[in-house]
Amino acid sequence: MPVAPRPVVRPLAAGDDVAGVPCPACGTANPPDRRFCRRCASPLAPSPTAAPLPWWRTVWPLRRRARAGSGRLTRFLVVLAVVLALCAAGFLLLPAGRHLVEDTLDKLGKAKAVTPTRAEASAELPGHPVTQSTDGLSNRYWGVPGPGASVTYTFGTPFRLVDVIVTNGASTAPEEYAKQGRALRIDLEVTDRDGATVHEELALSDKPGPQTFPLGISHATTVRLTLREPAGPDPQGPLALAEVEFFQRD
Repeated sequence: MPVAPRPVVRPLAAGDDVAGVPCPACGTANPPDRRFCRRCASPLAPSPTAAPLPWWRTVWPLRRRARAGSGRLTRFLVVLAVVLALCAAGFLLLPAGRHLVEDTLDKLGKAKAVTPTRAEASAELPGHPVTQSTDGLSNRYWGVPGPGASVTYTFGTPFRLVDVIVTNGASTAPEEYAKQGRALRIDLEVTDRDGATVHEELALSDKPGPQTFPLGISHATTVRLTLREPAGPDPQGPLALAEVEFFQRD
């Protein structure tokens, strides 16, 4: 490619004595009315180079250079309001965000069964103790005289209660299921390690077999179940609950 010729510095005329401002680049004297050097064409009064902005001034909206009274206070107040709003939003949305994260982990993770260390019932029928509700057999059941009876399951260590599976009635066989009374609603109360309680209502379908209820309650230590809304041949007669299974996040 052709190379552009370099500029040639014009030599000064002999005896050209000029009294004036010396050029900051080559030292040649120039008349007071000149803006560029008559020898090297350098600016005689170069504009001062602005100092670089500090790092915190490179972030919007502080990255602009501001003159006195040109909105610096307004920008500071805007930034302060944004920071306060973000802090308030984070404080208010933290529980909801934490709950969303826990629910996502519940769905992505695997659930495994957890067995209570103790079960205490407010009432039970002879031959049908409350321990039969967690023995893993659906043809044996916990029997109670009527609605309102409750059982409290205690666990050794706090855990994340993901699901509860309830097998209602006396058996999974339809014939045996229809013969015995059962509850169609169970009031569930979960107590965590700090003593706080969470209340849920489990609405059961009137059919044999296991029914799953997702919960998602953290740090559970005890679970209390109360039998409500009896159904069966004798609504005021005995009720049966075949099996209760608890699952935690693996």
